[in-house]
Amino acid sequence: MTKWEYQVAPVLNHVAAQILNNFGQDGWELVTLIPGQGGNDIAYFKRPVEG
Repeated sequence: MTKWEYQVAPVLNHVAAQILNNFGQDGWELVTLIPGQGGNDIAYFKRPVEG
């Protein structure tokens, strides 16, 4: 069975693509993106735990 780890991070809208690409390069998969306060979104990521 695959085990997962999770990450929650704010996404500043003016650099959203750069932030999402950086997480993707580190192996994180975007699960969902929800609106946050102040016009920035909150991203929820997951990736399999190695080991």
